[in-house]
Amino acid sequence: MTDSAATTGSSQASATFCPPQSRIYVLAAAILASSMAFIDGSVLSIATPAIRSNLGATLADAQWISNGYMLFLASLLLLGGAAGDRFGLKRVFTFGIGLFVVASLASAIAPNPQLLIAARAIQGIGAAFMVPSSLAIIAKAYPRDQRGWAIGIWASASSLTTILGPVIGGVVLTAFGEWSWRLVFAINLPLGIGALVLLFSRVPDDPPAGDRKLDVLGGVLITLALGLFAFGLTGDGSQSVPPAGHVALYCGIGLALLIAFLVWETRSRQPMLPLGLFRNRSFSGANALTFALYFSLAAIGFYLPMTMIAGWGLSPAVAAIASLPLGIALTILSSVAGKLSDVYGPGPLIAGGATLVALAFAGLALTAPLHNVWLAVLPLNALMGIGMGFVVSPLSTAVMTSLSDADSGIASGVNNAVARVAGLLAVALMGSVAALVFNAMMGGAVDGLSFGLPTTEALPAETEAARVAATNGAFAAVAWTTAGLSLVSAIIAWVTLDRRL
Repeated sequence: MTDSAATTGSSQASATFCPPQSRIYVLAAAILASSMAFIDGSVLSIATPAIRSNLGATLADAQWISNGYMLFLASLLLLGGAAGDRFGLKRVFTFGIGLFVVASLASAIAPNPQLLIAARAIQGIGAAFMVPSSLAIIAKAYPRDQRGWAIGIWASASSLTTILGPVIGGVVLTAFGEWSWRLVFAINLPLGIGALVLLFSRVPDDPPAGDRKLDVLGGVLITLALGLFAFGLTGDGSQSVPPAGHVALYCGIGLALLIAFLVWETRSRQPMLPLGLFRNRSFSGANALTFALYFSLAAIGFYLPMTMIAGWGLSPAVAAIASLPLGIALTILSSVAGKLSDVYGPGPLIAGGATLVALAFAGLALTAPLHNVWLAVLPLNALMGIGMGFVVSPLSTAVMTSLSDADSGIASGVNNAVARVAGLLAVALMGSVAALVFNAMMGGAVDGLSFGLPTTEALPAETEAARVAATNGAFAAVAWTTAGLSLVSAIIAWVTLDRRL
């Protein structure tokens, strides 16, 4: 699911706190804030090779630049949604935007990978409070008979940002060189400041629900658990592949903390993750397939641009243009798929769409040695977009209709969090897979060479050929793995979700 699913219970309110003349400013602020998150999410993978080369970052550093953000967003997303109810959406929204902007400035000027990772982690905390509030504040500001129009405008702007962001970022990186990755983060400053000015000057405070408690201990436990899993699978960058003992130790502690989190959630009076929801077969199935499919999408989305730019020597602009069909097909087909799911049920559409995604990933694995952007990568991205176009809207429907209306806010929030956790673990785990295959094909670790790292000087022809072949093999391993997981998600959809065929 997209960020549009990250609504909270406050979006269900029938009253509105906002006078008519101020509502358009709420909508504009929400669009500006959401644009920051969408731009960062869609452009980072294109910018990663430039960041690695410019800052001398290892593969593990690159993974943490992504996962430092995803860790806190994934683990604190539900807590951020509850905070909007507890303290008021405007207060929480402005706090999230402010923290995101400050962290974006720190990211833009970071002199080394370590400080960039730290800034990205703070960005993730800000996003955890900003993302669920962006749509919820629209729903709370507009009366029910106008929400559809307002949310439609928000969704259209979000789609446009997602589609054009990578292309603009790719062109900038190609035109101005490696240093210009900093502009990806600097663009957040005018967007965020604009949103804050509108909120402070034009939007009144909304009344908080003072009886809502925050599950702070749950947030701490799940953050530590996911962080240890990510650190266990990624390492600290001192080695291309973490030793088995390192993986076992940190993932083992992470598992223990995950169990402690689940136990606490069963005992908490107001848990951030109500485990009783998973007794529902359709809800559990929807979240299981979300994990498998969004794990796959995150892995391909992170490692394909890295392969194309650092491995094949393509420009960031070309890599970005090759991703365009994905966003275009997804945008065009989502509304059509939503109507079809009402007729046939979400199960068949999601199963069929996930199968198309699996075929696209398998095609990327098979065609990697060809290095053909226009006859392989671009049409396969289009196929991926068509598949996801038949997944996203029906998946939202499956989640929202699997439980009662009273639980729709928490249901969509849980599903969004599951998708984020999947992305976090995908980048961590698939990086180790890619590094293992790359090193094996190179005959062992080679100083100065790693998967996804651009070469800064000419290599002997034989070494360069081996590096490119190893890059292709490493990416193919990732793509085959994700193709299999996508098929698993298709099977889960067919078995657990409503179908009327």
